[in-house]
Amino acid sequence: MQQAMIYMPTLLRRAVIEPHETAKIGTGLLPIEIPDGYFGAVFARSGLAAKQALRPANCVGVCDSDYRGEYIVALHNDGTQARTINPGDRIAQLVVMPYLAVEFNEVSELSDTKRGAGGFGSTGAN
Repeated sequence: MQQAMIYMPTLLRRAVIEPHETAKIGTGLLPIEIPDGYFGAVFARSGLAAKQALRPANCVGVCDSDYRGEYIVALHNDGTQARTINPGDRIAQLVVMPYLAVEFNEVSELSDTKRGAGGFGSTGAN
């Protein structure tokens, strides 16, 4: 049976994450070999984020295909109470996804678009 993602459990130690702090939590996930042309995306577990205010610090972590070490999640506590992570708790999920390899060319000017260099809110969406 194939799965779309891998749950990332904590290593065999307890950790306490204080409010508005980040802790690097080892998953104990043995090194895996992600094929070339793919990467591992580390996502939050929705229940953990919604109920305990815990999420990956960078929102989505990226694991390159040439990485061979233990997967570590920088877990951030957005809440107002300290949160305890116990051995075996599933703290994140890893989804293996393809990416498009592109080559960039340096140019002296870019083509015009309606948006141009307009930034946040420039398209009229709130």
